[in-house]
Amino acid sequence: MPATALPSEGAAPNGGPVSAKTCDARGMAEIHRMFRAGFREAPALIAGVASGDSAHADVVGDHLAMLSVSLHAHHEGEDSHLWGTLEERAPACAVHVERMKEHHAQLLVHLTEMDGALPRWRASGLAADAAPVQDALDGINAALAIHLPDEEANIVPVMERTMTPKEVDWFGEHGRKATPKGKNWEALGAILASQPDGGAEWQREHLPAPARLLWRMVGKRKYEKNRSQLTGS
Repeated sequence: MPATALPSEGAAPNGGPVSAKTCDARGMAEIHRMFRAGFREAPALIAGVASGDSAHADVVGDHLAMLSVSLHAHHEGEDSHLWGTLEERAPACAVHVERMKEHHAQLLVHLTEMDGALPRWRASGLAADAAPVQDALDGINAALAIHLPDEEANIVPVMERTMTPKEVDWFGEHGRKATPKGKNWEALGAILASQPDGGAEWQREHLPAPARLLWRMVGKRKYEKNRSQLTGS
């Protein structure tokens, strides 16, 4: 018999009481905002590169490669550390988990297409070479529009009633370790910029005072310089 799907709020399938929260998994939605914003603006960034401007294309391509590495790592972390845990501790969530796995497989196809098309465009800057990248981005954005809200509605609430803080914190650490060398400030800036308040609350919650100071003194300037290079402004 197939498992009964959990309601989106994580209540028991038989309508029983909702179990108390065991952790805070808001970080999933926070990193999702970065993926939404980053991939959503990517087509416009590519369109802003004059055909043949390989230097500008390389900057934009490097940014897209960072986003791709981050999303690959995010999904690999869920594949290795989340789905099996939820299937074991919340069997009724199996329907949602299977759907998440299918979403990941679909996104992997589009991400792999973008990964394969980026090097040629980065080297040439030609509009013809940008077309396959844009096609892949269309697929990525369409898939993310389905996957991310589904995961936030049907997976995160179950995580918050079945997992420990240490287990959930692992995902953030896994993502940080996957950040390409030399891209830490750009990655942090992208996360902050995608938050509703520009990242002020995120900084207070996730960064100790010395790190916040370093961001203001060094990181923000580097992030803003990269943004100017991306947009050609």
